[in-house]
Amino acid sequence: MADYREAPLATRPKTLDPNEYFNLSPDHRRTEEERAALRANLKRQYQMQFNNPHKRELIEDPALTRWVQARANPYQYFRATNKTSLLGAMFGVVPLFVMYYIFKTDRDRREEQIKAGTLERKFSLSS
Repeated sequence: MADYREAPLATRPKTLDPNEYFNLSPDHRRTEEERAALRANLKRQYQMQFNNPHKRELIEDPALTRWVQARANPYQYFRATNKTSLLGAMFGVVPLFVMYYIFKTDRDRREEQIKAGTLERKFSLSS
């Protein structure tokens, strides 16, 4: 854990934060243990329903239902952050300006060569 370097666009995971990892109060430890016990109980109930050989009904996982709902309607659950804004600019706006600059400078260079009479036209149809 000592050689962990933070990424420039991501925050440090909570499990690797020394203040959160080592300096836990007994009350905080108790709440974490209660959450873990609750998760384990829910997982056990789901596994028992899932592996029941006599099941007749469809077993729904609420977390999976929420995930499918969020994937089906991404714009309701999208939140603009610095990372998404940066990625949107990098892949949406910057390529347009780069292509405009490339095409514009190439066209200007070619027009200057045509005006100066130094452009060698390789596929001339009127020769």
